[in-house]
Amino acid sequence: MRPYIISHMMMSVDGRIDCDMTEQIDPTDAYYEALERLGCPTQLMGRVTMQMHYAEPEAFVAGDKTPVGHEAVNVAVRADGYTVALDTHGRLRWGQAEYDDRPLLVITSEDCPRECLDRLTAQGISWIAAGSGSIDLARAMDRLSTDFGVTRLAITGGGHVNGSFLAAGLIDEVSVMIGAGIDGRAGMTAVFDGIGDASRPATLLTLESVERVNEGTVWLRYKTR
Repeated sequence: MRPYIISHMMMSVDGRIDCDMTEQIDPTDAYYEALERLGCPTQLMGRVTMQMHYAEPEAFVAGDKTPVGHEAVNVAVRADGYTVALDTHGRLRWGQAEYDDRPLLVITSEDCPRECLDRLTAQGISWIAAGSGSIDLARAMDRLSTDFGVTRLAITGGGHVNGSFLAAGLIDEVSVMIGAGIDGRAGMTAVFDGIGDASRPATLLTLESVERVNEGTVWLRYKTR
């Protein structure tokens, strides 16, 4: 069991997703209005995005590095939807237990220090620890469904998180909004990025819908085959 997973991103014509840039090419609320229509009350972001927009500036450093060492879950609160953060090693520090009017839920690996997870528990923050060496996304998604009742999940940032879910075969739908602008800068992250296997074949998609949402932005929805 796992949720139905949609990658929902705003990008430039050349596929880049830097937030400051995408806000220039489409300063409207089109992205968030489309996200609302996708019907995903639970939304997930990676460590870099969460550090940029939500977590405290100072990193969390555990005094005792002893890892949790096994798959584990803490259900601090049950809700219709969650703001989910991927934080493999437990380096993010949180100032509150709720963001965007949804309870925070942190997903880490089993290498995360127990001290970090104890801190989350004391703050009333839910968490899942799954996978040794890195987060086992498939297991984490199973626990998200079985322990938290999540049936639909939107990935809303960033490119390497999308790439990890794609490589794990966990993307059911791709929702991309193409703004009327070109980035072109070297080294900027693409919608799906970071997969190291150069021989990996392309993921084939089936086009479901095309919609013009304002003067310059087009919204495309695909199902993975």
